[in-house]
Amino acid sequence: MPHTPIIGTLGYVMSSDRRRVLMIHRNARPDDAHLGKYNGLGGKMDRGEDVAACMRRELREEAGIEVTRMVLRGTISWPGFGKHGEDWLGFVFRIDAFEGTPLERNPEGTLSWVSLEALPSLPMWDGDRHFLPLVFDADERVFHGVMPYSEGRAVSWSFTRL
Repeated sequence: MPHTPIIGTLGYVMSSDRRRVLMIHRNARPDDAHLGKYNGLGGKMDRGEDVAACMRRELREEAGIEVTRMVLRGTISWPGFGKHGEDWLGFVFRIDAFEGTPLERNPEGTLSWVSLEALPSLPMWDGDRHFLPLVFDADERVFHGVMPYSEGRAVSWSFTRL
């Protein structure tokens, strides 16, 4: 049987001084599977859309900004991550430049600038703590990881860099 994951993007928007990242605190919808967690911005890819176009669209919709420079930092396969055990395949970007002023909130929650040092202290998916250092480090190689989930928790993490 072919592997047919949900494809999505996840973007981490950097401040101009590269010391802060724009995060969403998912605190707006009680039925949100991400309720209470902080996350980067992004979402599901639409049919007929490439991953870069998806990332740009998601940032336009969720933060009200236009991307002018972004870097693919990695890909992650999340088997079992979905609400009903669906598999996800994510393309993780670092957004290095944009135009506009980010929104303060959107229908999913509050947006705020968080210092890179404060990221580990935020409530987030436990698995995010494994790959976030790879998004912001100085290694220019792209990472490719797999992080299986079971019952809402990451059960392992492995990656390679090319």
